[in-house]
Amino acid sequence: MRYLLGSWLLAGLFLGAAAWAPAQDEQAQIHVNVNLVQLNVAVTDHKGNYITGLRPQDFTITEDRIPEKLATFEQGGEPALNLTDTTPSQGAPPAPSQGVPAGQTFTETHSIASQLKPAADPLQASGIRPSGANVFILFDTSNYMYRGFVFAQDAIAGFIRSLQANNKVAFYSYSRDLSRAALLTSDRSEVLRGVRSTVAGDDAALYNCLLLTVKDAARITGRKVIVVFSNGPDNASVVPPEDVAELAQSTGTIIYMVSTQQAQLEPISTAVFERMSKDTGGKAYFAKSWKDEARAFASIRDDLANLYSLSYYPQPNRNHGWRTITVKLVGKENQKYHLRTRDGYRFQQTKASEEDLAESGTTPAAK
Repeated sequence: MRYLLGSWLLAGLFLGAAAWAPAQDEQAQIHVNVNLVQLNVAVTDHKGNYITGLRPQDFTITEDRIPEKLATFEQGGEPALNLTDTTPSQGAPPAPSQGVPAGQTFTETHSIASQLKPAADPLQASGIRPSGANVFILFDTSNYMYRGFVFAQDAIAGFIRSLQANNKVAFYSYSRDLSRAALLTSDRSEVLRGVRSTVAGDDAALYNCLLLTVKDAARITGRKVIVVFSNGPDNASVVPPEDVAELAQSTGTIIYMVSTQQAQLEPISTAVFERMSKDTGGKAYFAKSWKDEARAFASIRDDLANLYSLSYYPQPNRNHGWRTITVKLVGKENQKYHLRTRDGYRFQQTKASEEDLAESGTTPAAK
Protein backbone atom coordinates (compact mmCIF):
# COMPACT_ATOMS: atom_id res chain seq x y z
CA MET A 1 0.00 0.00 0.00
CA ARG A 2 2.81 2.40 0.87
CA TYR A 3 4.47 1.59 -2.45
CA LEU A 4 1.25 2.18 -4.41
CA LEU A 5 0.50 5.40 -2.51
CA GLY A 6 4.01 6.69 -3.21
CA SER A 7 3.69 5.85 -6.91
CA TRP A 8 0.35 7.68 -7.15
CA LEU A 9 1.81 10.76 -5.45
CA LEU A 10 4.81 10.81 -7.81
CA ALA A 11 2.56 10.37 -10.83
CA GLY A 12 0.31 13.18 -9.63
CA LEU A 13 3.27 15.51 -9.14
CA PHE A 14 4.61 14.64 -12.61
CA LEU A 15 1.28 15.22 -14.34
CA GLY A 16 0.73 18.43 -12.40
CA ALA A 17 4.15 19.73 -13.41
CA ALA A 18 3.55 18.72 -17.03
CA ALA A 19 0.22 20.53 -17.05
CA TRP A 20 1.66 23.60 -15.32
CA ALA A 21 4.72 24.04 -17.54
CA PRO A 22 2.87 24.73 -20.83
CA ALA A 23 0.49 27.01 -18.97
CA GLN A 24 3.47 28.91 -17.61
CA ASP A 25 4.97 29.18 -21.13
CA GLU A 26 1.63 30.26 -22.55
CA GLN A 27 1.27 32.85 -19.80
CA ALA A 28 4.76 34.15 -20.38
CA GLN A 29 4.33 34.87 -24.08
CA ILE A 30 1.40 35.60 -26.37
CA HIS A 31 1.98 36.43 -30.04
CA VAL A 32 -0.28 39.09 -31.54
CA ASN A 33 -0.17 39.56 -35.32
CA VAL A 34 -0.63 43.11 -36.58
CA ASN A 35 -0.79 44.20 -40.23
CA LEU A 36 0.06 47.75 -41.27
CA VAL A 37 -0.20 48.58 -44.96
CA GLN A 38 1.94 51.47 -46.14
CA LEU A 39 1.44 53.33 -49.42
CA ASN A 40 3.70 55.83 -51.16
CA VAL A 41 1.62 58.13 -53.33
CA ALA A 42 2.81 60.64 -55.93
CA VAL A 43 0.32 63.38 -56.82
CA THR A 44 0.97 65.39 -60.00
CA ASP A 45 -0.84 67.75 -62.34
CA HIS A 46 -1.24 67.20 -66.09
CA LYS A 47 2.26 68.61 -66.67
CA GLY A 48 3.89 66.24 -64.22
CA ASN A 49 4.46 68.89 -61.54
CA TYR A 50 4.18 67.63 -57.96
CA ILE A 51 1.20 68.75 -55.90
CA THR A 52 2.12 69.51 -52.30
CA GLY A 53 0.14 70.74 -49.31
CA LEU A 54 -2.53 68.01 -49.32
CA ARG A 55 -3.73 66.81 -45.92
CA PRO A 56 -5.02 63.45 -44.63
CA GLN A 57 -8.65 64.42 -45.23
CA ASP A 58 -7.88 64.85 -48.94
CA PHE A 59 -7.30 61.11 -49.40
CA THR A 60 -9.61 58.09 -49.31
CA ILE A 61 -8.42 54.48 -49.37
CA THR A 62 -10.35 51.29 -50.01
CA GLU A 63 -9.07 47.72 -49.87
CA ASP A 64 -11.25 45.32 -51.84
CA ARG A 65 -13.83 48.15 -51.79
CA ILE A 66 -13.76 48.24 -47.98
CA PRO A 67 -13.16 51.81 -46.68
CA GLU A 68 -10.00 52.14 -44.62
CA LYS A 69 -9.00 54.66 -41.96
CA LEU A 70 -5.59 56.33 -42.15
CA ALA A 71 -3.20 55.46 -39.32
CA THR A 72 -0.28 57.72 -40.30
CA PHE A 73 0.28 60.47 -42.85
CA GLU A 74 3.53 61.94 -44.12
CA GLN A 75 4.36 64.41 -46.86
CA GLY A 76 7.85 64.45 -48.35
CA GLY A 77 10.46 64.77 -45.61
CA GLU A 78 8.06 66.15 -43.01
CA PRO A 79 7.51 64.21 -39.76
CA ALA A 80 4.67 61.73 -39.96
CA LEU A 81 1.37 62.38 -38.22
CA ASN A 82 -0.08 59.63 -36.05
CA LEU A 83 -3.82 59.62 -36.80
CA THR A 84 -4.88 56.68 -34.60
CA ASP A 85 -6.70 57.19 -31.32
CA THR A 86 -6.96 53.55 -30.29
CA THR A 87 -5.03 51.73 -27.56
CA PRO A 88 -4.16 48.04 -27.12
CA SER A 89 -6.81 47.69 -24.42
CA GLN A 90 -9.48 48.58 -26.97
CA GLY A 91 -8.54 45.59 -29.09
CA ALA A 92 -6.89 47.59 -31.88
CA PRO A 93 -3.13 47.67 -32.55
CA PRO A 94 -1.09 50.74 -31.64
CA ALA A 95 0.58 52.72 -34.43
CA PRO A 96 4.32 52.07 -34.14
CA SER A 97 6.56 55.10 -33.89
CA GLN A 98 8.97 53.89 -36.58
CA GLY A 99 6.71 52.10 -39.04
CA VAL A 100 6.14 48.42 -39.86
CA PRO A 101 6.98 46.44 -43.03
CA ALA A 102 3.97 47.09 -45.25
CA GLY A 103 1.66 44.20 -46.00
CA GLN A 104 3.69 42.05 -43.63
CA THR A 105 3.15 40.69 -40.15
CA PHE A 106 5.19 41.50 -37.11
CA THR A 107 4.95 39.94 -33.67
CA GLU A 108 4.36 41.69 -30.37
CA THR A 109 5.12 39.89 -27.12
CA HIS A 110 2.89 40.39 -24.08
CA SER A 111 2.79 38.90 -20.59
CA ILE A 112 -0.58 38.05 -19.09
CA ALA A 113 0.61 39.27 -15.68
CA SER A 114 2.07 42.55 -16.91
CA GLN A 115 2.28 43.75 -20.53
CA LEU A 116 5.57 44.99 -21.90
CA LYS A 117 5.40 48.72 -22.52
CA PRO A 118 7.56 50.69 -24.96
CA ALA A 119 10.17 52.99 -23.54
CA ALA A 120 9.24 56.67 -23.38
CA ASP A 121 9.68 58.25 -26.81
CA PRO A 122 9.02 61.99 -27.23
CA LEU A 123 8.31 61.54 -30.95
CA GLN A 124 5.73 58.84 -30.29
CA ALA A 125 4.21 60.84 -27.43
CA SER A 126 3.73 63.84 -29.71
CA GLY A 127 2.05 61.68 -32.36
CA ILE A 128 4.87 61.82 -34.92
CA ARG A 129 7.67 59.52 -36.01
CA PRO A 130 10.98 60.11 -37.81
CA SER A 131 10.67 60.57 -41.58
CA GLY A 132 12.99 59.61 -44.40
CA ALA A 133 13.34 56.70 -46.79
CA ASN A 134 15.53 53.59 -46.83
CA VAL A 135 17.09 53.60 -50.30
CA PHE A 136 18.73 50.47 -51.73
CA ILE A 137 20.78 51.04 -54.89
CA LEU A 138 21.35 47.95 -57.08
CA PHE A 139 24.06 48.49 -59.70
CA ASP A 140 24.64 46.31 -62.76
CA THR A 141 28.30 45.18 -62.81
CA SER A 142 27.79 42.42 -65.37
CA ASN A 143 29.69 42.13 -68.64
CA TYR A 144 27.07 44.43 -70.19
CA MET A 145 28.74 47.28 -68.29
CA TYR A 146 32.13 47.46 -69.99
CA ARG A 147 31.06 50.61 -71.81
CA GLY A 148 30.16 53.67 -69.76
CA PHE A 149 31.03 52.05 -66.43
CA VAL A 150 32.68 55.15 -64.95
CA PHE A 151 29.88 57.42 -66.17
CA ALA A 152 27.32 55.20 -64.46
CA GLN A 153 29.35 55.27 -61.24
CA ASP A 154 29.45 59.08 -61.42
CA ALA A 155 25.68 59.31 -61.92
CA ILE A 156 25.04 57.02 -58.93
CA ALA A 157 27.54 58.91 -56.76
CA GLY A 158 25.84 62.20 -57.61
CA PHE A 159 22.46 60.69 -56.73
CA ILE A 160 23.74 59.51 -53.34
CA ARG A 161 25.14 62.95 -52.50
CA SER A 162 21.90 64.66 -53.52
CA LEU A 163 19.57 62.61 -51.28
CA GLN A 164 18.11 64.31 -48.24
CA ALA A 165 20.12 63.81 -45.05
CA ASN A 166 17.27 61.93 -43.32
CA ASN A 167 17.45 59.13 -45.92
CA LYS A 168 19.53 56.01 -45.28
CA VAL A 169 21.30 54.40 -48.24
CA ALA A 170 22.60 50.92 -49.06
CA PHE A 171 24.67 50.09 -52.13
CA TYR A 172 24.53 46.63 -53.73
CA SER A 173 25.94 45.46 -57.05
CA TYR A 174 25.17 42.40 -59.13
CA SER A 175 26.37 40.26 -61.99
CA ARG A 176 25.73 36.55 -61.53
CA ASP A 177 25.73 37.03 -57.73
CA LEU A 178 24.72 39.82 -55.37
CA SER A 179 27.38 41.87 -53.60
CA ARG A 180 26.34 43.96 -50.57
CA ALA A 181 29.09 46.56 -50.83
CA ALA A 182 27.54 48.95 -48.28
CA LEU A 183 24.73 48.07 -45.90
CA LEU A 184 22.00 50.56 -44.99
CA THR A 185 23.62 53.58 -43.36
CA SER A 186 23.48 57.36 -42.97
CA ASP A 187 27.22 57.57 -43.72
CA ARG A 188 27.44 58.76 -47.34
CA SER A 189 31.21 58.30 -47.51
CA GLU A 190 30.86 54.60 -46.74
CA VAL A 191 28.31 54.17 -49.52
CA LEU A 192 30.45 56.12 -51.99
CA ARG A 193 33.42 53.88 -51.24
CA GLY A 194 31.20 50.93 -52.12
CA VAL A 195 30.33 52.55 -55.46
CA ARG A 196 33.95 53.16 -56.39
CA SER A 197 35.01 49.63 -55.44
CA THR A 198 32.84 47.96 -58.12
CA VAL A 199 34.26 46.32 -61.23
CA ALA A 200 32.54 44.82 -64.27
CA GLY A 201 32.50 41.08 -64.85
CA ASP A 202 30.08 38.10 -65.16
CA ASP A 203 26.66 37.40 -66.72
CA ALA A 204 23.61 39.29 -65.42
CA ALA A 205 21.24 37.63 -62.92
CA LEU A 206 19.16 40.75 -62.31
CA TYR A 207 15.95 39.15 -61.05
CA ASN A 208 17.75 36.73 -58.71
CA CYS A 209 19.63 39.62 -57.11
CA LEU A 210 16.68 41.98 -57.12
CA LEU A 211 14.61 39.41 -55.23
CA LEU A 212 17.33 39.20 -52.55
CA THR A 213 17.39 42.99 -52.33
CA VAL A 214 13.60 43.13 -51.89
CA LYS A 215 13.89 40.58 -49.08
CA ASP A 216 16.55 42.72 -47.38
CA ALA A 217 14.37 45.81 -47.71
CA ALA A 218 11.34 43.94 -46.33
CA ARG A 219 13.09 43.57 -42.98
CA ILE A 220 13.38 47.33 -42.61
CA THR A 221 10.65 49.47 -41.06
CA GLY A 222 9.45 52.63 -42.77
CA ARG A 223 9.59 53.62 -46.44
CA LYS A 224 11.54 51.24 -48.66
CA VAL A 225 12.91 52.13 -52.10
CA ILE A 226 15.07 50.17 -54.56
CA VAL A 227 16.79 52.02 -57.40
CA VAL A 228 18.11 49.64 -60.07
CA PHE A 229 20.68 50.62 -62.68
CA SER A 230 20.77 48.06 -65.49
CA ASN A 231 22.71 48.20 -68.72
CA GLY A 232 21.22 45.12 -70.34
CA PRO A 233 18.74 42.23 -70.15
CA ASP A 234 18.85 39.41 -67.63
CA ASN A 235 20.59 36.31 -69.00
CA ALA A 236 21.32 34.23 -65.87
CA SER A 237 18.33 34.35 -63.46
CA VAL A 238 16.10 31.45 -62.47
CA VAL A 239 13.59 33.72 -60.70
CA PRO A 240 10.77 35.14 -62.87
CA PRO A 241 10.32 38.91 -62.69
CA GLU A 242 6.64 38.45 -61.76
CA ASP A 243 7.68 36.91 -58.42
CA VAL A 244 9.97 39.85 -57.70
CA ALA A 245 7.26 42.40 -58.51
CA GLU A 246 4.65 40.62 -56.37
CA LEU A 247 6.95 40.47 -53.34
CA ALA A 248 7.82 44.15 -53.76
CA GLN A 249 4.12 45.04 -53.92
CA SER A 250 3.30 42.93 -50.88
CA THR A 251 6.10 44.50 -48.82
CA GLY A 252 5.41 48.08 -49.93
CA THR A 253 8.77 48.44 -51.70
CA ILE A 254 9.00 50.94 -54.57
CA ILE A 255 11.22 49.93 -57.50
CA TYR A 256 12.72 52.51 -59.85
CA MET A 257 14.46 51.19 -62.97
CA VAL A 258 17.21 53.24 -64.64
CA SER A 259 18.38 51.55 -67.81
CA THR A 260 20.32 52.41 -70.92
CA GLN A 261 19.67 52.25 -74.62
CA GLN A 262 21.44 48.88 -74.60
CA ALA A 263 18.69 47.35 -72.45
CA GLN A 264 16.00 49.01 -74.56
CA LEU A 265 17.19 47.03 -77.59
CA GLU A 266 15.61 43.95 -75.97
CA PRO A 267 11.80 44.47 -76.06
CA ILE A 268 11.02 41.91 -73.34
CA SER A 269 13.33 43.61 -70.83
CA THR A 270 11.85 46.99 -71.69
CA ALA A 271 8.32 45.75 -71.02
CA VAL A 272 9.34 44.03 -67.78
CA PHE A 273 11.17 47.10 -66.45
CA GLU A 274 8.21 49.35 -67.20
CA ARG A 275 5.63 46.96 -65.71
CA MET A 276 7.63 46.20 -62.57
CA SER A 277 8.22 49.85 -61.74
CA LYS A 278 4.60 50.78 -62.47
CA ASP A 279 3.19 47.94 -60.33
CA THR A 280 5.24 49.02 -57.31
CA GLY A 281 4.53 52.75 -57.66
CA GLY A 282 7.89 53.67 -59.19
CA LYS A 283 9.10 54.72 -62.64
CA ALA A 284 11.27 53.34 -65.45
CA TYR A 285 13.85 55.47 -67.25
CA PHE A 286 15.78 54.65 -70.43
CA ALA A 287 18.87 56.81 -70.80
CA LYS A 288 20.53 57.41 -74.17
CA SER A 289 23.58 59.16 -72.67
CA TRP A 290 25.33 59.69 -69.34
CA LYS A 291 23.53 63.05 -69.09
CA ASP A 292 20.21 61.21 -69.34
CA GLU A 293 21.37 58.91 -66.54
CA ALA A 294 22.06 61.90 -64.29
CA ARG A 295 18.65 63.39 -65.16
CA ALA A 296 16.92 60.08 -64.34
CA PHE A 297 18.52 59.96 -60.90
CA ALA A 298 17.59 63.61 -60.31
CA SER A 299 13.99 62.76 -61.17
CA ILE A 300 13.99 59.89 -58.65
CA ARG A 301 15.44 62.19 -55.99
CA ASP A 302 12.64 64.70 -56.61
CA ASP A 303 10.04 61.94 -56.53
CA LEU A 304 11.22 60.71 -53.13
CA ALA A 305 11.15 64.26 -51.76
CA ASN A 306 7.51 64.77 -52.82
CA LEU A 307 5.82 61.45 -52.09
CA TYR A 308 2.94 61.20 -49.65
CA SER A 309 3.23 58.21 -47.29
CA LEU A 310 -0.09 56.83 -46.06
CA SER A 311 -0.65 53.81 -43.84
CA TYR A 312 -3.64 51.97 -42.44
CA TYR A 313 -4.60 48.87 -40.48
CA PRO A 314 -6.87 46.81 -42.78
CA GLN A 315 -10.47 46.30 -41.75
CA PRO A 316 -11.63 42.66 -41.38
CA ASN A 317 -11.35 41.01 -44.78
CA ARG A 318 -11.90 37.33 -45.61
CA ASN A 319 -9.75 37.59 -48.72
CA HIS A 320 -6.41 35.87 -47.99
CA GLY A 321 -5.17 36.27 -51.55
CA TRP A 322 -4.56 39.38 -53.65
CA ARG A 323 -6.09 42.52 -52.14
CA THR A 324 -6.82 45.47 -54.41
CA ILE A 325 -6.05 48.96 -53.10
CA THR A 326 -7.68 52.09 -54.49
CA VAL A 327 -6.53 55.57 -53.50
CA LYS A 328 -8.56 58.64 -54.50
CA LEU A 329 -8.56 62.35 -53.79
CA VAL A 330 -11.52 64.07 -52.16
CA GLY A 331 -13.07 67.26 -53.55
CA LYS A 332 -13.88 68.55 -56.99
CA GLU A 333 -10.73 70.66 -57.24
CA ASN A 334 -8.50 67.63 -56.62
CA GLN A 335 -10.05 65.43 -59.30
CA LYS A 336 -7.82 66.95 -61.99
CA TYR A 337 -4.68 65.56 -60.37
CA HIS A 338 -3.03 62.21 -61.15
CA LEU A 339 -2.09 59.62 -58.51
CA ARG A 340 0.65 57.01 -58.76
CA THR A 341 0.98 54.21 -56.22
CA ARG A 342 0.84 50.40 -56.02
CA ASP A 343 -2.56 48.87 -56.66
CA GLY A 344 -2.54 46.07 -54.11
CA TYR A 345 -0.67 43.38 -52.24
CA ARG A 346 -0.90 39.69 -51.45
CA PHE A 347 -1.99 38.97 -47.90
CA GLN A 348 0.81 37.32 -45.92
CA GLN A 349 0.13 35.15 -42.88
CA THR A 350 3.73 34.33 -42.05
CA LYS A 351 4.62 35.17 -38.45
CA ALA A 352 7.86 36.96 -37.78
CA SER A 353 10.08 34.99 -35.44
CA GLU A 354 12.03 36.56 -32.60
CA GLU A 355 15.19 35.83 -34.59
CA ASP A 356 13.82 37.88 -37.52
CA LEU A 357 12.98 40.74 -35.18
CA ALA A 358 16.45 40.61 -33.66
CA GLU A 359 18.12 40.61 -37.10
CA SER A 360 16.08 43.62 -38.20
CA GLY A 361 17.01 45.49 -35.02
CA THR A 362 13.42 45.49 -33.74
CA THR A 363 12.55 44.38 -30.23
CA PRO A 364 9.04 43.62 -29.02
CA ALA A 365 9.27 46.38 -26.39
CA ALA A 366 9.96 48.94 -29.10
CA LYS A 367 6.66 48.37 -30.87
